[in-house]
Amino acid sequence: MDAHAPVLAFLEGLGPDRPLLVVTGAGISVASGIPTFRGTDEGAVWKHDVTRLGTWAFFEEDPVESWRWYLSRFDGVLAAAPNPAHHALAALERWHEGRGGAFLLVTQNVDPLHERAGSRSLVKVHGSADRARCARVGCANGAPAGSVPRPGEAIARFLADPRRGTLPRCAACGSLLRQHVLWFDERYDSHEGYGFERALGAALEADRVLFVGTSFSVGITDLVLRAAGSSGAPVLSVDPGAHPPPHGVEALRAPAEEVLPAACRALGAA
Repeated sequence: MDAHAPVLAFLEGLGPDRPLLVVTGAGISVASGIPTFRGTDEGAVWKHDVTRLGTWAFFEEDPVESWRWYLSRFDGVLAAAPNPAHHALAALERWHEGRGGAFLLVTQNVDPLHERAGSRSLVKVHGSADRARCARVGCANGAPAGSVPRPGEAIARFLADPRRGTLPRCAACGSLLRQHVLWFDERYDSHEGYGFERALGAALEADRVLFVGTSFSVGITDLVLRAAGSSGAPVLSVDPGAHPPPHGVEALRAPAEEVLPAACRALGAA
C-alpha cells in the first residue's frame, strides 16, 4: 500500500460541500530547517527553558534580553522556505474550496511558511514572527487588535547596541514594542489577531480534522479534539514522531512533506 493511502482515503471521504479543518504544528516545518518545540529532533527548542523566557513576566523584567533571545530564534525562522508539505496544504485549500467546501488552516507555528506557500484561509493562534506590537494595551498598534510589520531598521539599531535605550519602540505612542506571539502566561483571547474564536468555530463545524506535525501538547489541539469528539468528526494525524496520538485519532507515522504532496497529486489537487 502506498504511504499516502490513509491520507487519500481520509480526503476522498470528505463531501464536496463539507468543511475541512487542518491543524499544523512545529513538525511540518522541520523539513524547512526549523526545530520543533517538544519534538525529538536534536534542535528541539523545548529542551531549553523557554517557559520562563517566553513570558510577559520576563519581558517586563528584562526587555533587552527578551528581544535578544527572540531575535536569535526568529532570524532562522524568517529565513526558511516552505517545504512540499506547506505547498500541498495550499493546494488542498484551493482544491476543496473549488468544490464548494469550507476550509480553514489553523497553525500553532509563528513562522510565515504557510503564507509563503500560498495558504489564504489561515489562523495563526500563536502569533507571527514577522510582526511586532506595542506593549501598551489599548494602543492602536497593540492589544486588543493592533500589530505592525517587524521593524527591521529599529531591530538593526538595537542589535548594533543592545540596551534599553535602543529597544524598538511604538511609532504611535513611544512605548516598547514586543513580539506578536502568544506568551506562556497569556491567553488565546488576549489578542484578536490570534483568531481564537474563528479557530474554535471551525472546530465545532468541521466535517473532518487533519492534524499535521503536532505533538498534541498545547491548548488549541485539546480544544479541537474535544469539538471533533462531540461532533463525531473523523480525525487523522500525520506525523513521523514518536508521540502517541490521543484516543480516537487515526495516526499515520510518515513525513508530511512526502505523503501530503502524493495525496494531492492523487486527488488532482496539484
